[in-house]
Amino acid sequence: MTRRSFGLSLSLTSALAVVPVPQDLGGAAKLTLAADKLDQPLGMGYAPGDPAKRLFIVEKTGAIRVLKNGAAVAEPFLNLKSRVSRGSEQGLLGLAFDRDFMTSGKLYVNYTDRDGDTRIIEFTVAVPASDRAEIKRERELLKVDQPYSNHNGGNLVMTSEGWLLVGLGDGGSGGDPKGNGQNPKALLAKMFRLDPTAESQALRTRILAFGMRNPWRYALDRKTNDLYIGDVGQNKWEEIDVVPLGELSGRNFGWNIMEGLHCYAARTCDQQGLTPPVVEYGHDAGCSVTGGVVYRGKAIPSIDGTYFYSDYCTSFLRSFRWTKDGGVRDQYEWKKALDPKDRVSQVASFGEDEDGEIYVISLSGQVWKLIPAR
Repeated sequence: MTRRSFGLSLSLTSALAVVPVPQDLGGAAKLTLAADKLDQPLGMGYAPGDPAKRLFIVEKTGAIRVLKNGAAVAEPFLNLKSRVSRGSEQGLLGLAFDRDFMTSGKLYVNYTDRDGDTRIIEFTVAVPASDRAEIKRERELLKVDQPYSNHNGGNLVMTSEGWLLVGLGDGGSGGDPKGNGQNPKALLAKMFRLDPTAESQALRTRILAFGMRNPWRYALDRKTNDLYIGDVGQNKWEEIDVVPLGELSGRNFGWNIMEGLHCYAARTCDQQGLTPPVVEYGHDAGCSVTGGVVYRGKAIPSIDGTYFYSDYCTSFLRSFRWTKDGGVRDQYEWKKALDPKDRVSQVASFGEDEDGEIYVISLSGQVWKLIPAR
């Protein structure tokens, strides 16, 4: 089944089964523990061009930790614990690095402050190669009032153009009581660009797409520049949206008219102009989607172009491939192949290093790396 929106044909997969990954493909990879005993990790970043190949782990409680040479450095790279709120969907939520971080020293964080409001801050560190940040300068790029404690989104993605892609949820509670999903003026429930070079907050932001409930982890395919978004559902349906970044402007992903491919709180609804998800799943399989990343590493060539994602509640490990012309194919379940002892739980995020190798991040304290099985 296909539906056209903004001239893009998207293959809808609600009727297509997710099947166990074929043995030859599943047997090519395995998960290995890359870090343990972290304090609620839920994000990861890397500094482009860093000779040390460090990974920076975002801890929900407010610290950024360095993962280096296979171990977490004891002292935090940056400690923001005194600034962040600690509600179930609050905290330090996102991290991105300037493309020239090793020269500029600039990085960006997204967190909810003590009042529960979203703040995006630019930090400039004095010595980019240091494993402990000495803050040279700090600048607030954006503050957004949050009416409730949940649905904060919070991810940050640095684009090749040098601006940040920001996704915020609808403001929280349930059912979008503030009507932010379809309000074109509110930053809540939107995907928008944030330009760090602009002088004023008014000039920094430009809304690109709306109708998001809670975009919990989104990523750009580094080869195609397609944007993959995991958008958390209300009561019944979780969804993955995919759109080429260059075609994102003007998109309406449907919330709260739609939940997944279904009318929300109504038997019928006007779907004209809405961009449907490419994949959805019901709450018989999970309850809160965790968006992932597309594998573009070199260690496991057989999975090149495969998008991996999960669910926070059930921690399944699933994948599919997507192309603009062909839609979705190869929907596979990897849990038994990658995690036969069921050790991976509370999957809160995925990450990738500069080489395109990918990681699975568990809020319970672990970071797992996908590596060749042999």
